[in-house]
Amino acid sequence: MFAEDVEAVVQAAVKKKEQMKTNFLRYFVSAMLAGAYVGIGIMLIFRLGAPLAAEGSPLQSLVMGAAFGIALTLVVFAGSELFTGNNMFFTMSTLSGRTTVSDTLKNWVVVFIGNLVGAIVLSSLIYGSGLFKGIPADHLIFTAAAKKMNDPFMELFFRGILCNWLVCLALWMGMRTKGETAKLILIWWCLFAFIATGYEHSVANMSLLTLAVMLPGHPETVSIAGWIGNMVPVTLGNIVGGSVFLGMAYWFISSAKTKTSTKTQDSGQEKTLAK
Repeated sequence: MFAEDVEAVVQAAVKKKEQMKTNFLRYFVSAMLAGAYVGIGIMLIFRLGAPLAAEGSPLQSLVMGAAFGIALTLVVFAGSELFTGNNMFFTMSTLSGRTTVSDTLKNWVVVFIGNLVGAIVLSSLIYGSGLFKGIPADHLIFTAAAKKMNDPFMELFFRGILCNWLVCLALWMGMRTKGETAKLILIWWCLFAFIATGYEHSVANMSLLTLAVMLPGHPETVSIAGWIGNMVPVTLGNIVGGSVFLGMAYWFISSAKTKTSTKTQDSGQEKTLAK
């Protein structure tokens, strides 16, 4: 059960490891693109959500959730390296013995930094564009950022778990699905659920919180210290969500381990008979 799917994830992780080793700069740029792509989705939903928030519309979460699918769609179909997705990929490959813990940690650090650089570049471009120029202190970007920066550590941690569970489910189901239309629908549903419910995604927050800090007139509750205060628990939660609730869970229930063990035993028996 799920053996072929787990093997596909493992092979993808091994390929990622080799790509990072073969040409680090290209791989890093790929990670930067993912950070920017997710940022594009964030800017879209806050552009759409701000007028609704100002009116107190109950449709705000619905509209923002429905629009955010573009983020993971760009990451998957354009091709780029997303930290939260690699939480699942490298957990499965390391548990399968095809990559090491060192490989996993190196990849996560490199991709996280790449995503952050891409998010900062995107936020700088948005800042320079003037799209959010002169917004008041009660604008949705500021109020959302302030809330994220000041919520309790453990609440952010658990929201991070739930968020990346959904994101990795989108990637996992997408790899199990052959049709591209089906993949788009799966991505849309999972991201709709996480945005509309209010979960926390580290890479998405990179763009939102960075832009909030950059924009003049932000309230005192928006700060670099708050940026860090959000990023730490959310990142840890994302790692647990992608690694434990998806990566470890499906690796455990997969028959891949049994099949590998059986093949090894059969090979040993054949060698014994040959002698």
